Amino acid sequence: MFQSERDQTRQFFFEVWRKHQNAQPLEPLETMVLEIILRHPEYQHYFSKPDTTVDFLPEQGQTNPFLHLGLHIALQEQLTTDRPPGIRTLYQSLASKNNDLHKVEHQMMDCLAETLWTSQRNGTMPDEQVYLACLHQIH
Repeated sequence: MFQSERDQTRQFFFEVWRKHQNAQPLEPLETMVLEIILRHPEYQHYFSKPDTTVDFLPEQGQTNPFLHLGLHIALQEQLTTDRPPGIRTLYQSLASKNNDLHKVEHQMMDCLAETLWTSQRNGTMPDEQVYLACLHQIH
């Protein structure tokens, strides 16, 4: 089941990139995903030659571009819905102190990834309070 979901998610990224390359109209979610892909030229070659079977091994220093972009998407959705409550205000505060919004997102994504990893490891729901506490430690 996990493999199927992973392949479907990757297929979505490939389809967004294909539509962009062919100047086809995009749905709102596709537009958001494209904007994130465009901010990551280092990953764009993965979308030009779709292959859902490629594995990325962090223990060998590899970054999974699908996971990375997925964290960007998750953060954007959190900011849009202000969930957990207060995240939007926190983001605005961090953004006001740093001209590089992409860097701010990456700092916040580190907290998100840690929270998700801990949740998965413990077999529990993500702890929003721990997540927010981590976000408050960003300078």
